[in-house]
Amino acid sequence: MDFLTSPAFWVALGQIIIIDILLGGDNAVVIALACRKLPPAQRTKGIIWGTAGAIILRVVLIAFAMTLLAIPFLKFVGAILLVWIGVKLLAPDVEGHGEVAGSDKLLAAIKTIIVADLVMSVDNVIAIAGAAQNAGEHSMLLVVLGLLISIPIIVWGSQLVIKLMDRFPMIITAGGMLLGWIAGGMLVTDPAFVSPDKWTFLPKFGTVDERGLAVVSDTVYWTSHIVGALVVLALGKFVASRRSAAMASHG
Repeated sequence: MDFLTSPAFWVALGQIIIIDILLGGDNAVVIALACRKLPPAQRTKGIIWGTAGAIILRVVLIAFAMTLLAIPFLKFVGAILLVWIGVKLLAPDVEGHGEVAGSDKLLAAIKTIIVADLVMSVDNVIAIAGAAQNAGEHSMLLVVLGLLISIPIIVWGSQLVIKLMDRFPMIITAGGMLLGWIAGGMLVTDPAFVSPDKWTFLPKFGTVDERGLAVVSDTVYWTSHIVGALVVLALGKFVASRRSAAMASHG
């Protein structure tokens, strides 16, 4: 239980909870839409079972994702995707949820929730796997704890979260930069950049310890995270300004 006294464990857990809340807000909308036609007596069952199925599916996906991140260049690709997700968070597209069909059948509503969550979980899975990547044997514990803490917030507190984000836009900005921060760390710890005997034509940012985890210097660690956060911020602001200018010209 020594890991409970490790600041890194609690920082990673906090990152996972923030990621779940920022990127999982749409899940509450999907759940509500999928269950809206159910009889009142079955609505709660639909929400509970649909959410439970979505959580189990996401844990399985994240377990696979963390295993796959050990393959060379997948962390690099994941980092690029995280930057893209962070930019989307700062400069969102206008998307609706009209395609989510409600059903008056309990099993159909549960299936809709699980399938919709699977489609929308790609960003969450990559981000959470990145946040938990250096926790070693405790990585899955971090993932499960993060989901257990954040799911009730998403399902029952989504309106409050949305209002806070509307009132304090800095929350969204900080969330996007957090994804960039994680992306920077993922990139420099990609196996292709830390294996001393492979990919000799690539720059080496660190080494691998006896547990198979990437180890980088403090300079590389802080620089990569800060650069990742700043890249997302710059790209997000640039894309948002371009979209605003385009809307103004068409208006």
